[in-house]
Amino acid sequence: MFANQLWSTDKESRIQFNMAQQRIRDPLHNLIEFKVTGDDELERTLWRVIQTRPFQRLRRIKQLGFSDFVYPGASHSRFAHSIGVFHTARQLMDVVRTVDGRSETRENRALAAALVHDLGHGPFSHAFETVGKRLGLKLADHEHVSDLLIRQGQVADILNNELGSGFAIDVADMVKKEGRVTVHNAVVSSQFDADRLDYMRRDRLMTGTQHAAIDFAWLIANLEIASLPTGVDDEQTGTVDTFVIGPKAIHAAEAYVLGLFQLYPTVYFHKTTRGAEKLFTELLVRIVTLAKNDSAAQTGLPDRHALIKFAINPDDLDIVLCLDDAVIWGALSLMSEAKDPLVSQFATRLRDRKLYKCVDVRARVSHEFDPESKGEAEHLAKIETCCARVNEKLTEWTKANSEDIHRVLIDEAERSPYKDDVGSLGRINVRTDGNNFVDLKQRSRVVASLSDFKLSRAYHDCNDVDAGKTIDSIIEGEVEACR
Repeated sequence: MFANQLWSTDKESRIQFNMAQQRIRDPLHNLIEFKVTGDDELERTLWRVIQTRPFQRLRRIKQLGFSDFVYPGASHSRFAHSIGVFHTARQLMDVVRTVDGRSETRENRALAAALVHDLGHGPFSHAFETVGKRLGLKLADHEHVSDLLIRQGQVADILNNELGSGFAIDVADMVKKEGRVTVHNAVVSSQFDADRLDYMRRDRLMTGTQHAAIDFAWLIANLEIASLPTGVDDEQTGTVDTFVIGPKAIHAAEAYVLGLFQLYPTVYFHKTTRGAEKLFTELLVRIVTLAKNDSAAQTGLPDRHALIKFAINPDDLDIVLCLDDAVIWGALSLMSEAKDPLVSQFATRLRDRKLYKCVDVRARVSHEFDPESKGEAEHLAKIETCCARVNEKLTEWTKANSEDIHRVLIDEAERSPYKDDVGSLGRINVRTDGNNFVDLKQRSRVVASLSDFKLSRAYHDCNDVDAGKTIDSIIEGEVEACR
């Protein structure tokens, strides 16, 4: 009898414990827990935010867009990333408390901001933003949409009702980097913010790349809080508390900078991923343009399709919430039968992964002017000039020789491995043994020697022999002209 009563009590305790928290099994962080009963009002509220339509939509938006064309495992969502950022923010908050103590209101704002910072991303994320910039569509800007979704609607109602009137506005301001800046802002936006610390490790894990490994545990163990001067140029306007690293973590910080930089050429700027993004961008630009010009019938999509509705009413936030990766993938078969040749061909190419062939313009030009990769200023200047002239000539040629479909797609991008020109908050500060703070570049020859990563590429149909020969001819001609 006693044993049965004991078992019953233990079972009831387990049930109560399970009801007291919700757990998410995450491939990076393992168990992420939310206390949904008891005194933890914040986590109970944020769990409700996760159940809202805007947040659940992030399940249908992949973190890395078309990267699974290259890395099949890279199908993780912005939903998983956002929850991972929240979990990482809780770990960073432990660092903050060692110096600042417990400031519940500011902590709550930062943790909420970490969770909802990505709400506004559209289908295929940054490629969708490129479409928005080309066509002047405000609601294609993920930061703008995130701001709206946090300040109004379901998310705002839950935050304000549970955590106090105006809480949603405070969270939106923190995401937008507005309002009073405290050390808690560093959790949301800094060189060591929760967003970057999650996506670097998550993207590496899910792609399977062996580059970009960081010693997260050692970095966290050596993160400190310091009051650093702010201002413009040499004029100090005030101070702000933010994250710095101790002297024992210099090598870990080097690996952190290198890891982020390595992700760009190997993952984010991979030629295949970028090639798919170029096709996607031109496809959506044509869809929106046709729909706005009363030619939606040319797209193969019905009038009630979310893409057509967005094209006609691009300022309707509710329509934007209907857009996600699944909507695009589901529409490709319809668009492949479109009357418009570009829509039909590009939709078919994306559906079947029949992408344009890539010609690495910069690699070929660099080989001509700097075959030993010495990086001398004279050679680098010629490379820049030549690449710019090649792109200019290719743009002119494709405009003159493309009727319905772009025969050459040009891709240019640049990424700095480490930015140190935006004041003390924009760089990694290292505490010296004498308790001074210096830029990581001053302590690391590795970081100081890094140069910007730049790409210049041209894409064309592999069956378009004339376009391929034209690209080769223009590159050869401009190399000779720049010698």
